[in-house]
Amino acid sequence: MITFLEFEKPVADLQGKVQELRALGESGNAVAIGEEIAKLEAKAAQALADIYAKLTPWQKTQVARHPDRPHFVDYAERLFTDFTPLAGDRKFGEDKAVLAGFGRFRDRPVAIVGQEKGHDTETRLKHNFGMARPEGYRKAIRIMELAERFDLPLITLVDTAGAFPGIEAEERGQAEAIARSTEAALALAAPSVSVIIGEGGSGGAIAIATASRVLMLEHSIYSVISPEGAASILWRDATRAQDAATNMKITAQDLYRFGVIDQIVSEPLGGAHRDPNVAIDAVGDAIAASLASLSGLSGADLKRQRREKFLAIGRSL
Repeated sequence: MITFLEFEKPVADLQGKVQELRALGESGNAVAIGEEIAKLEAKAAQALADIYAKLTPWQKTQVARHPDRPHFVDYAERLFTDFTPLAGDRKFGEDKAVLAGFGRFRDRPVAIVGQEKGHDTETRLKHNFGMARPEGYRKAIRIMELAERFDLPLITLVDTAGAFPGIEAEERGQAEAIARSTEAALALAAPSVSVIIGEGGSGGAIAIATASRVLMLEHSIYSVISPEGAASILWRDATRAQDAATNMKITAQDLYRFGVIDQIVSEPLGGAHRDPNVAIDAVGDAIAASLASLSGLSGADLKRQRREKFLAIGRSL
């Protein structure tokens, strides 16, 4: 059953009426209701299309955070075969907010790093809601180093509200771990493709999103701080998150225009959570096309292009 967002209430009401009519028909009522159901379904589909044709940045934020939106484990299951995760950073321990390892993408060996938020209370706690500690970023660096050693493309899937801000994370060098991971991603002598599949929050996202090609799902967000955090700083009022989201330019459409990302990947009508397999397959096709565009480039060329790409951001504005 679909979980409707607040702004989707008109669609939810129509779908509720459809369910009531279907239940009435199953109860044996002889009233001809098939035509009425078809009309309501068409009306609901049109209402959904109208709503999603003009989403505000705050509404896109809600879609990006939808509890049923596919996460890293869903992408890994559908896109990669023989996925073998590696654990630990060889310094402190294992961080389950970052899942990383090696597998095959369309029969091609690849290195994989992703942030996992979890789907329910148990898995969200297990993966710390996708907020990595220093050991998570050091694990990502391990994978990057191995990818370069064995000349494997790196694929990263970004979905985090930000790095974990707890005291223990700071004690273990959170800022340095993020900086080192960003440095490793920037200097990687292998092709890399990153996809923002949900939230791309601040340095916690950039640490694994500094790639040769940065892709972003249509209704994902990517920002230096959450809208709530920005509102708390700017207006000392977190309830003004909607205003912050609008002013921060956090949508895929804005970021593509600014040159921060390279491609927008379309989602099914109503968001990736309405048809996860279609959304995941679209991401797979976009990753394949990006890797094809990078084939044949030397390690030196890859590093040079990546450096030029990120240095150019904002210079033409």
